[in-house]
Amino acid sequence: MTTVNVAVLGASGWMGRVHTMAYQSFQHFFGTGQGTARVTALVEANPEAAKDLAFRAPGARIEQGWRKVVTDPEIDLIDICLPDNLHYEVAKAALLAGKHVYCEKPLADTAAQARELADIAREKGVITRVGHAFPRNPAHDRAKELIDSGALGEITMFKGCQHIDIYADPMAPYMWRADGDLAPTGIVGDTGSHVFSFMEFLVGRVSELIAENFVVTKQRPKIDGLGYGDSASDAEVTEWGQVSNPDGTHLMCRFENGARGIVDFSRTATGRKFQQSYEIYGTKGGLIYDYDQVNRLRFYAMEDAQGRQGFRDIDVGPENATFAAFLPLPNFALGYNEMKIIEVAEVIKSITSGQPMWPTFESGHHIAQMVDACMESSQKRAWVTL
Repeated sequence: MTTVNVAVLGASGWMGRVHTMAYQSFQHFFGTGQGTARVTALVEANPEAAKDLAFRAPGARIEQGWRKVVTDPEIDLIDICLPDNLHYEVAKAALLAGKHVYCEKPLADTAAQARELADIAREKGVITRVGHAFPRNPAHDRAKELIDSGALGEITMFKGCQHIDIYADPMAPYMWRADGDLAPTGIVGDTGSHVFSFMEFLVGRVSELIAENFVVTKQRPKIDGLGYGDSASDAEVTEWGQVSNPDGTHLMCRFENGARGIVDFSRTATGRKFQQSYEIYGTKGGLIYDYDQVNRLRFYAMEDAQGRQGFRDIDVGPENATFAAFLPLPNFALGYNEMKIIEVAEVIKSITSGQPMWPTFESGHHIAQMVDACMESSQKRAWVTL
């Protein structure tokens, strides 16, 4: 049995906690046949935030800086859960040190950076993975099976969206996600990249697009101790931060296979705590997914008899081996943490088997191209070719 030694960078943040938990639990569901993981190091720059890390991964050493960890010969895998602007620098250093790298999205600030990372990874012969966990929901395996089998015919149109409302309140506090220096692409890289991952996984690569990015509230209150999901409406505000990256995007696109796409995403959709959906239409059928019914697809087949045509529900269940690892009955919903456990299990399997699994840094490069194109198109107010 092979054990992969892991360092989680940004260990006290939301993603760092989720990843750390996943390494310690995935073998309970998927067994040890494909290897196990040991969290060897946790990296957290903020000493105050690092105080409770010791119990999260017993035996792991706690480090304040990442540079020492990425060159440590004991570490096999560098797991990057840091703010967006650090992804490229840290991933490059880890790859040059010969480490396998698992990086949360967005992979890099630009497509050029993502291309460089993918090229280094290929030269070094290491495993890479970008943290697009949503398509690892077994429901999307079933969607891909239907599409690849020809059940929808030739794909003609994709419609997708993802919306949250963390910045719908004008008094929601300023945080790094609104800072164009720390998160240069804003919601495009943060949320848009999730939709783009579905597009690549299910339909194919995009060839050109036109996009409009927008900012709803130009400045936000800076209040110590307030963050994601909070409001400064009752606080005395003495300092304001300028929102310097996009709050939302609308776009149209063309895929390499000839299909068209309409996509929108934002962090200002009032009342939308988390909305994620897609619709895929072809010459023989249609497919609808909504995260509110997280393990259910709706499928329409033109070949059904007249008078019996209509969308029918497909509840994904234990006929899918990944779903069965968690639950013996269909429609007992798997949530986000389970998707991350699936993702981590696949990362470890890739390392122990030497076989990369989607999405690698190559896919991350294409998704970064889409992010770049959105930024360029919105600035130029024109179609952009990828």
